[in-house]
Amino acid sequence: MYKTTEITSAEIASDNPVHQRLLFPYVEAARIVRGKVLEIGCGWGRGLELLTKAADHYTGIDKNEELIQSLRQEYPQSTFIQANIPPLSGLADNSFDYIVTFQVIEHIQNDDLFIKEAFRVLKPGGTLLLTTVNRLFSLTRNPWHVREYTADELKKLMLRYFPKVDTQGIHGNGKVMTYYEQNKKSVEKITRYDVLNLQHRLPRWMLQVPYDLLNRLNRNKLLEQDGLAAEIQYTDYELTNTPAGSLDFFYLARK
Repeated sequence: MYKTTEITSAEIASDNPVHQRLLFPYVEAARIVRGKVLEIGCGWGRGLELLTKAADHYTGIDKNEELIQSLRQEYPQSTFIQANIPPLSGLADNSFDYIVTFQVIEHIQNDDLFIKEAFRVLKPGGTLLLTTVNRLFSLTRNPWHVREYTADELKKLMLRYFPKVDTQGIHGNGKVMTYYEQNKKSVEKITRYDVLNLQHRLPRWMLQVPYDLLNRLNRNKLLEQDGLAAEIQYTDYELTNTPAGSLDFFYLARK
C-alpha cells in the first residue's frame, strides 16, 4: 500500500503535530460515547483503544481491506467491515447510539448521501460526532480532499437531515499556532513558484504524488528547524465555541 501523508503516522516524528491534532477528538469522543458505536473511516485505528473501552460494542468501517484484516485480529471483540461508503450497505436503520467520523467527509464525493446514511443508521436520540478541516486554515490545496468546508457550509449540510447541530471547533495553544505559522511560511516559499496556479487548475490525481513528496520534505524540515514538532501533545489542542476561527470543526448532531 502506498503510504501518503494523508495517513498520518503515530511513529514518524515529523507527523507528530498532525497525529496529536487527530488524536484529540478521540479523547473527547471517549468521554461522550457509549452503547453501540460506529466509526466511519476507522483507518489504522488511531482511536480504537479509546473508543472500544467507552463503547459496549464497536463497529468500524474502512475501505482499506489490509487495515480491516489487521484490526480484526487485534480487536476480536469488535466488528470490522470493509466497504466503500456511502451508502452504509448492510447496516440496518436505527442501529447505533453514536457515530464517530473524524477527518473523513472531505474525502467523500457524495457528502449529502454520507450525512443522510449516518442519520438513517442512528437510533432516535443518537448522535453523530464529525470532524473535518476548516478550509480557511488550509495552507494549500490538498489533492486528497474532494472538498473542504467553511463552518456555515458544514452546518447547512448537516442540517439537511439533523434537526440540531452543536458547532464547536478544535484549536491549538500558542505552541501549536507557532508551529502552524512556521508551516505557513514554509509552504508559502514552495507555492510562490506556482505562478500558473497549477495547484488549483490541475486534476487532483496529478497533484497527489508531488503533494506528498513536498509535504513530507516540509514536515521533516520543520522538525529539524527547532524540534517544536516533536514537543506538541494532544493536550495542546482544545475545543472552542468559535468553529470559524478554529483549525478543525467538531460538530455533534443529534437525531
